[in-house]
Amino acid sequence: MASIFTRIIQRQIPGHIVAEDDSYIAFLDIMPLAEGHTLVVPKKEVDYIFDLDDDALSGLHLFSKRVAVAIRKVTNCSRVGVAVLGMEVPHAHIHLVPMNSMRDMNFANPKLKLSQEQLAAMAERIKKSL
Repeated sequence: MASIFTRIIQRQIPGHIVAEDDSYIAFLDIMPLAEGHTLVVPKKEVDYIFDLDDDALSGLHLFSKRVAVAIRKVTNCSRVGVAVLGMEVPHAHIHLVPMNSMRDMNFANPKLKLSQEQLAAMAERIKKSL
């Protein structure tokens, strides 16, 4: 069965996509730690990030860098934190989280409840900043 991320990639379910190329896609986390929290995913469904071949892994990080630069511009945060947890969805992915302190990257923090309109507006702002 396809992961929820594969279903977003295939447009079977909606996602607030901020960037995409032939190999990778970035979309907003719908339960974010901060506004602009983005997931970057290889289009090829691989469960564990370190099972990606070297080219796919390095490509994922370089694609993430482009997205992180745009997130930082749009959110005016101090840094964009990077996390690879990989337990919640069986599809390799990187979390990009706007942060102003280390506390902002605590995944035990309560998640924001943003409206679809807020998510869509943030996605559009990030897209325009790329």
